[in-house]
Amino acid sequence: MRSFKLFWTAHKWTGFALSAILVCTATTGLLLLLKKQFDWIQPPTRQGAPGEVADFITIDDALAAAFASGNESFRSFDDIDRIDVRPAKRVYKIRSRHHAEIQVCAVSGQVLAVETRRSDLIEQIHDGSFVAGWFHDWVMPVFSGGMLFLVGSGLWLWIEPKVRRHRRRLGRSRR
Repeated sequence: MRSFKLFWTAHKWTGFALSAILVCTATTGLLLLLKKQFDWIQPPTRQGAPGEVADFITIDDALAAAFASGNESFRSFDDIDRIDVRPAKRVYKIRSRHHAEIQVCAVSGQVLAVETRRSDLIEQIHDGSFVAGWFHDWVMPVFSGGMLFLVGSGLWLWIEPKVRRHRRRLGRSRR
């Protein structure tokens, strides 16, 4: 009975302590799963002009088009987080560190779309890096360990009474 009480108490308080992070992680995880279905989370990829990969403009030209767009999120190279190339759609997707995205036609160099990319912010909230680097590196692994403890202690809390009843039945049948 002692181990049951100990695990029950630890399970209860661990669950209570981790519940806010769990709700946040589950909610943002759901949004990330659905990001392709909602344009307000992640802008759809536009279609560039017809052409072959050999016709693509250089990345320098795509960046020049992004900087020339006049968007506040694209002022210098320090603002650029990454560049995705989508050959099938003939598009460069240039993402800023400020949750914006410019899509540039890989053939013509024309800016196709300038939109907010909320999926990056949602991902940062999901993995804890939105709070701080130390939160992502230290708290989230502890959170994961706590979740594994909840699974294990929950299984024990479910199994232990069954084991105890089984032992009692065995003890009665031996008399």
